[in-house]
Amino acid sequence: MPGDPFSHLDNIPAEVVQALHAHYGLDKPLFQQYVTYLYKILQFDFGFSLVYQGRSINQIILEGFPTTFLLGMQSLLLSLSLGGLTGAAFSLRKKNNSFFLVFTSLWFSMPMLVIASLLQYLFAMKLHLLPVARFDSFFHTILPTITLSLFPSAFIAKLFKASLDEVTKTEHVRFAKAKGLSAKQIFFKHLLKNACLPVIAYLGPLTIYLLTGSFIVEKIFAIPGLGMWMVLSIIARDYSVIMGLTVFFSMILLTINFLVDIAYLFLDPKIQNYVIKQPI
Repeated sequence: MPGDPFSHLDNIPAEVVQALHAHYGLDKPLFQQYVTYLYKILQFDFGFSLVYQGRSINQIILEGFPTTFLLGMQSLLLSLSLGGLTGAAFSLRKKNNSFFLVFTSLWFSMPMLVIASLLQYLFAMKLHLLPVARFDSFFHTILPTITLSLFPSAFIAKLFKASLDEVTKTEHVRFAKAKGLSAKQIFFKHLLKNACLPVIAYLGPLTIYLLTGSFIVEKIFAIPGLGMWMVLSIIARDYSVIMGLTVFFSMILLTINFLVDIAYLFLDPKIQNYVIKQPI
């Protein structure tokens, strides 16, 4: 994008703009700016906003992340619950596969902006059941949580159903049926643990989807989270806030992927045996 954080200032002398560049270190060579920035990141110092005077990126993260985290966790739980129950229901019934495909395809095809607008129009403006925006109580979180959850719910439903169908065909499940175990025992003892592995692998990309998807949702529902700060910073060309939030989200992604890998060790015996047999 052309310009810089100070290009929108009108009637400002060139000397003042140069002084601002010198104050924030923007007049130094790019390589020197890069090394200095990396050194500060190692100290968990993301710097200060170039537009919002006196606001540090650390302060912005501390203020906005709890809201984004709450919205993301609610959406994650709803996505896993709704997607898992839907996938399991259609897999165990062995019928209505065409309806399942149509049902999940509708979830896939609905853009987040359209979903949010429809929910606001129906439940807030017409039925007056839920607030249209803000984030002041639990009722304010319902519509944005549903908006964020629909797409991952559909993906999890298809993923979990396909995994259940595949595990059902394995020999140990057939043997359990031959032993006379009930459908409930087979599902919880033999199907659920193995079928959950692909869903657990999806938790890393899902977390990033919920965080980046919250940019749009927080803007639509006027939620004061990190998504709102990211959008405002992009519009204002506030590079330090953009970079600080990007690095922060990247750290979250690496942490989630690491935890997913650890979870795999406890859930998949094949991986446990492979790790144990590897020479040190």
